[in-house]
Order: sequence, then structure tokens, then C-alpha cells
Amino acid sequence: MSVLLALVVDAIWGEPPVRWHPVVWMGTYLQRVGRSLPDFAPRKALLLGAAYWLLGALVVALVYAMAAALVAKLSPWLGVVVTALLLKPLFALRMLLREVAAVDTALDQDPESGRSRLRMIVSRDTSDLSAGEIRESALESLAENLSDSVIAPLLWFALLGLPGAAVYRYANTADALWGYRGRWEWGGKFAARVDDVFNLVPARLTAIALLLAGRWRWNAFAQLRREATRTPSPNAGWPMAALALSLNVRLGKPNEYVLNPSGREPNRAAVRQALRHVQRVAVMFALVLAVAMGATATSRASPVPAPSSLQVPR
Repeated sequence: MSVLLALVVDAIWGEPPVRWHPVVWMGTYLQRVGRSLPDFAPRKALLLGAAYWLLGALVVALVYAMAAALVAKLSPWLGVVVTALLLKPLFALRMLLREVAAVDTALDQDPESGRSRLRMIVSRDTSDLSAGEIRESALESLAENLSDSVIAPLLWFALLGLPGAAVYRYANTADALWGYRGRWEWGGKFAARVDDVFNLVPARLTAIALLLAGRWRWNAFAQLRREATRTPSPNAGWPMAALALSLNVRLGKPNEYVLNPSGREPNRAAVRQALRHVQRVAVMFALVLAVAMGATATSRASPVPAPSSLQVPR
């Protein structure tokens, strides 16, 4: 129930204020300790990056473990409410949908407005992107962040509770801040590799969910595997390729890769369709998780029958 209630809270209120947002606190810590990482020699940068990452992860895990222990002492229904409120800042569906929609709205004014808005959600160079390429980039961000910002934290919550979701969100934030090549090649390498491991399963689950809820075809999974491996990332290509295939649109990064090249160039209608599709997948996934968690809790709470005193005939 906590997952569904957290989804309702997200839909109604969205993100908490910046000064109270735990992910912002995580980002502040990572920015401060990582400020000098690119200035060190590769080996030292790698070791310090790993040490800073592990220290932050330990603090996050302990804080949320203590919070979970306190919640466990509350009444069941109050515990559900408090857990939902603690879980909500660790995923962001409403903000994701709003930011991608804002890119498309800005693009209606003129291409430069679309490029400017796109820079808020992607790290690639947007200065020379056409209208179609702007929409492709926005849809790629939508698909990747469905996995990173919604499916993955909810999955880790289902597996390891609040500490699992919080440490995942910390790892994903570290990758977003440190996981770049060039100056950050060594300082951010540990953070990037850990994030890859954390997202191996969620990225593929997201891709499967997007395909199942979209344009189903018997050869869809074979196409998915082929398209997903076109990107340099071991995980990001899966949800991006799945969204491209499920909506039959072309996505790509100029001069690097193209996903579903036979698909149509995304237009405004395709963006609106993608937003509805992603929202539907997120809600369906949350429902499945809630049912699975409820069934697991029920089975654990079921009393074990006392052993019979009768002797089994030999």
C-alpha cells in the first residue's frame, strides 16, 4: 500500500521543497566532496571517489534504516502513511512527465526555446539540434528516467525497503554528478560502475513493461535486444529502444547511434502518446509491486501450523 500511496502523493503534490528534499542533500554532499576529484592523479582520484561514495552510502543507509525501524513501531496504517511520505522523494514521476512535456511546449514557440528547455534534462550538446532531434532527445530522457527515477527506486524499495531505495537514489545521483568521461574519468568511475550494477535489472524490466504495454509484436523482444545494444551504455539503451519500438518512432543521438531507424520521426502527437504510455507503465508497475509486496507480507504473517502429535505409520 505504501507504494500506491506514494504514487498518489507524487501525482497530487509532486516534489517536496528543495531545502527538505533528501536527494538534494545527497547531491550537495557529492558536489562538495567531489569538487577536487578531477584534479588528482588517476589512481588517487579513483580511490578517493570510491571512499567518498562509500561514506555517503553508509550514512544514507543508516539514516533510512533508523527511519524504517521507527516506522515499524507505529500502528500498521500510520506506518503505511509515514513510509509513503518517506518513499515519495526517492522517485519522481510527475516531475519527469512535466519536464518532458515542457520541452515540447517550448518547441512550439521556436526551436531555440526547445533547445534551451531540453538542456535542463539532458547533458548532450543541444545547440544544433533540429525540432525532430529535440523531441528524440526528450523521449530518450523520458525512457531512461522512467527506469532510473521511477521503476528502479520502487523495485529496490520492494526488495530492501527504504534503505534500498535511498541507497539506489544516492548511487544514481552520484552517477549523474560524477559519471562522465574526460575530467571525471577516474574520480567518477566507481560511481558509474555501481550505478550500472544497480540498474541492470530495472532497465530491462522497464523495457519489458514498455513493450508489453505498447505495440506488441512476436518479434519485439528480438528487436529490443538488437536495438538496445546500439548505445554505449549497458542499461540506458534498453528502455530507450523499448519506447522507440512500442511507439514505432526513431530515437537517437546525432553522430553516435539511431534506435529503430525505420520508425517515424517523433512529432508533438508522438510526445503526448509517449507521456501517456510512460505514465501507464509506471502505474501498472506500482500496482504489480503493491500486490506482490502484499502477498509476501501476508504469507510471512500466516501462522505456521503446529506439528501433529500423531505418529506417522511406518
